[in-house]
Amino acid sequence: MPNYDYECIQCGKRFEVFQSMNDAKLTDCSDPNCKGSVKRLLGSGGGIIFKGSGFYETDYRSSSYEKSAKADKPAEKKSDPAPAVKPSSD
Repeated sequence: MPNYDYECIQCGKRFEVFQSMNDAKLTDCSDPNCKGSVKRLLGSGGGIIFKGSGFYETDYRSSSYEKSAKADKPAEKKSDPAPAVKPSSD
């Protein structure tokens, strides 16, 4: 649910209201001493949050780029398992 900014035409008070998009616009000032009407202001909107894959340029690298990136990586050394140690027969 978005926040809406309102401004009283009579007293000039600005306030923000958390409303559903289906709720009717407010008509009266939130100040109990003021009986003025309000107008809804244009808001800047909320920030957009991109989550998941597909939003970054690195998500869609060409296959030739991926091949050259793999070739540039140093080869990992495979570790040989340690030889089994036989108990000494002393």
